[in-house]
Amino acid sequence: MTTLAHQPPQIIRANGIDICYEIFGDANAEPLLLIMGLGAQMIHWDDEFCRQLAARGFRVIRFDNRDIGKSSRLSGGKRLTALELLKLRFLKIPVAAPYKLADMARDTIGLMDALGIRTAHLVGASMGGMIAQEVAITFPERVRSLTSIMSTTGNPKIPGPTREATAVLIAPPPKSKEEYFVRFGQTWKVLRNGSFPEDEALDPERARRTFERGLNPEGVGRQLRAILASGSRKERLRGVKAPTLVIHGTIDPLVHPEGGKDTAVSIPGAKLVMIEGMGHALPIPMWPQIIDAIDKHAHGAAAKAA
Repeated sequence: MTTLAHQPPQIIRANGIDICYEIFGDANAEPLLLIMGLGAQMIHWDDEFCRQLAARGFRVIRFDNRDIGKSSRLSGGKRLTALELLKLRFLKIPVAAPYKLADMARDTIGLMDALGIRTAHLVGASMGGMIAQEVAITFPERVRSLTSIMSTTGNPKIPGPTREATAVLIAPPPKSKEEYFVRFGQTWKVLRNGSFPEDEALDPERARRTFERGLNPEGVGRQLRAILASGSRKERLRGVKAPTLVIHGTIDPLVHPEGGKDTAVSIPGAKLVMIEGMGHALPIPMWPQIIDAIDKHAHGAAAKAA
């Protein structure tokens, strides 16, 4: 059995900030960037998930978005209030934000520049899917293929999260390590929206790693503001040229399944894969289906481009 190349986490300067990244797989393989979601560190792309993708012939690069994990922490932006959310929903008054998703898209391009990568396959989950969409809209020449997972277009007509998922999203930060560990398990139970014993057994270790890399509740608040302040991409997505795959769970409690369908309808030629029984997470039993879909899509796009 061959051992895949692995470059441990490093920090690089990109788009004026420090970005922590890690690489799995052969240096000559096709680059595939994994972009994580709101408040989620790069390690939420599980190590083994990354290794399995790398084994399919990709140079897999995961990284901490700005304001999370080991990447630069920014400042500004107060905690979101219920009043602001009501104004946004009913009066369409945009939320103020220190930065937007377009800035996070430039972080992604900055990282590619710093690593000497001209074009890459982009795979984004949740907010990461929104960032990947923004890159495909603004920097089409840099994207080999786009995979948007459990994400949406920002279209205000899409149904909102369930009450339980909303509560998870706006809950005040835990006050102690013990409370954080309990909350971590509770949060993922809500987001997975079902029983996944393999993942639940790993939750304490995942919580420990996340906690030790450092929490930044204010940063999560700024990321949420970035999403809400960025508005809808629906019309602009019609101009996306990259071959696009949309993956969404049928029981996603946070980003309604209609969000995935809307993304697929908005991007010309996009392929939609709905995964039965998947919530707002990447549970271990569903990895084979997800990894197969990404593999076929990205390598298929590369073959067409050749």
